[in-house]
Formats: sequence, C-alpha cells, structure tokens
Amino acid sequence: MKKGLFITFEGADGCGKTTQLKLLSEYLTKNGHEVLLTREPGAKGLGEKIRDILLNFDGVVSDRCESFLFLADRAQHIDTIINPAINEGKIVLCDRHTDSSVAYQGFGRGLSVERINMLNDLAVNGRKPDLTFVFDIDVETSMKRVGDKKDRMESAGIEFFNRVRQGYLKIAQNEPARVKVIDASKSIDEIHAKVIEHVQEVLQNL
Repeated sequence: MKKGLFITFEGADGCGKTTQLKLLSEYLTKNGHEVLLTREPGAKGLGEKIRDILLNFDGVVSDRCESFLFLADRAQHIDTIINPAINEGKIVLCDRHTDSSVAYQGFGRGLSVERINMLNDLAVNGRKPDLTFVFDIDVETSMKRVGDKKDRMESAGIEFFNRVRQGYLKIAQNEPARVKVIDASKSIDEIHAKVIEHVQEVLQNL
C-alpha cells in the first residue's frame, strides 16, 4: 500500500490558501495520486455543526470555549476522516489545522501557547502534518480581500490579525522543516509553482 501524506494550508482569511489547496489537488490528481480535500473547522459530519457555532453564534463565546470547540472538531476530524484516509495511502490536503489554534487562540486571543500545544497533541493523538504552508500577507490586504461581509472570527479587528500573523511567522521560525512560508502577494501561478516545489521534495522522500 502507498504511504499517505498529510499537508495543511494556513494563513489569514483572504491569503489565497483555499485556491492553492484546490490547485494542488488538481495537480496531484493528474499525476496519479489519490487526494482528499478537507477543512477545519467544519469537516463533513459533526464538524459542520461545530463550524456553524464557531462562525455564526449570535452571542458571547468565551476565548477558552472557542478554543475547546476547535479542539473538539479537530479530534473528530483526525479520528474519522484524516487518519483513515492517510492509512489508505491518500494525500490529505487540509484547509487549517493545529497551527490555526496556536496562531488565533494563542497569539491572537492571548491564551497560553504552551497549553494549546498540549491540547492540540491530545486532540490529534500524535498525528502531525508532514508539510504545512503558511501563506503570508499583510493584514490590510487580507481584510480588503475578505470584504465587508465578515463572520464572527473575521470581525476580530486589525490588531488581533497582526498578532495572528506574527504567530504564524513564529511557528514557521520554530519548525522550518515542516512549515514553509510563502509570499501570498505573488501571482497565483507563482505561488502554485512554489507549492509544487515543496511538495515534490516531500514526495521524493516518501
């Protein structure tokens, strides 16, 4: 059986990560790989209900409650979708994962990064991405791309998103072998080429 692969896509809303995830999926599929696309929060099934609460609940959500909801979604996601696909030899492409909790709830909300890392480890039961892309873009451009219609998370404000951006860059600094920062101000084709370059390096080492 082929060995599976787990690749995650991170960055602020409007950074273009979802576009790049879909382009990579098309590229891998054309080259004979079996690919699964998924996302956090909101993977198929229970995750969709958790996503609705996180993004659209019309009321106060405490920072710790928000963090635990993301973690609950992640545990369900790993156990019922990601791990089974990897065990079948598929390449899993995931729109957001553990690094989002560190960047958003840790650096953004000011919760303990050490505790979030510990809880992330519990939620994923030791499973880490083989490769993570952080699509880096300045906050003003990110917010402009999102537009005026924002969900609860997207409405957190410019200072919050500056902290999130710095969080992602710190994660990449700490784990350069896994986390690759890509300049999201480049053209779609330039970014796609860079993504493929990094993915090919990982595939060659399988």
